[in-house]
Amino acid sequence: MDILSVIIPFFALVLIGYLAARWHALPLAAVPGLNTYVLYFALSAMLFQLGARTPVVDLLDPTLIGLWVLSGLLVLSLAVASGLRQRLGWLDASFGGLIAVMSNSGFMGVPLITALLGTRAAGPIITTLLVDVVLMQSIAIALAHRGQAAAGPDGRAGQGGRALRRVATNPMPWAIVLGAAWGASGLTMVRPLEEVVTMLAASATPVALFTIGTVLARERMTAAQQGRRPATWTSPDVYWLTSLKLLLHPAAVGLLGWLAIRAGLPLSGAALGVLVLTAALPSAANTSMLAERFGADNGRIASVILVSTVLGFGTFSLAASLV
Repeated sequence: MDILSVIIPFFALVLIGYLAARWHALPLAAVPGLNTYVLYFALSAMLFQLGARTPVVDLLDPTLIGLWVLSGLLVLSLAVASGLRQRLGWLDASFGGLIAVMSNSGFMGVPLITALLGTRAAGPIITTLLVDVVLMQSIAIALAHRGQAAAGPDGRAGQGGRALRRVATNPMPWAIVLGAAWGASGLTMVRPLEEVVTMLAASATPVALFTIGTVLARERMTAAQQGRRPATWTSPDVYWLTSLKLLLHPAAVGLLGWLAIRAGLPLSGAALGVLVLTAALPSAANTSMLAERFGADNGRIASVILVSTVLGFGTFSLAASLV
């Protein structure tokens, strides 16, 4: 019951954001502004603070990084292979792999898991965020690049380059890096600036969760307005990718982590628990924006995000009770 009392408010904020958009209490035109505020201001301030408070050696823990990379590659490979067997092509297959492996660790994971386990969980979470944004997204884009048709005068290389630049300009990993550098420097921030950063960081959790709900609602509403078929909840492919994200991903992390501990690698049970909970999170909402820019089937991606968020309440609660 204590676990549910922590988890329910987080998912309730997502639901409130979804209903606010669906009931037109919040215009769809406001959603990009909310995204910008969370990504570039509130969440970046929170990650800067966490990076500054976490020792660099913890952020670059090779055991954690190796475990997260191996489990992620396992899930991504399985999802991509499944998509290719369905004759989806490399573009949609690669984004199916990305949505099956990318946890919503920034918008949801950092505030939710630290609320459950305390700030000591922040280090492993932001390590996984760095791996996902820098490595997993780059791998998925490289795979998608194989099947992308020529786009304009610069063709596939130009389109792939633009997508990779979006990965490089994502403010979340840079906020962590700058925070870690600031913490390592031993400098003290002047009080007024520290208060500004603290206030921005404090707003990250509620606004980020509310924004997830509005983003989930926007795809279905936009599809209806444009006369397109909204992303379906009944496609077996959607539930297959959702099961990879909510079930196989945390199971793979848990199994590989258990083997690592048995092998004598420097991995604590507490750190493994944080990784398992991070893997059990719903799919990352910003994957939909990347898929749309790259020309993949965004209805499919948005549907996985929506279903994984709805079902994730139950599966994450179960994972939290076991950890």
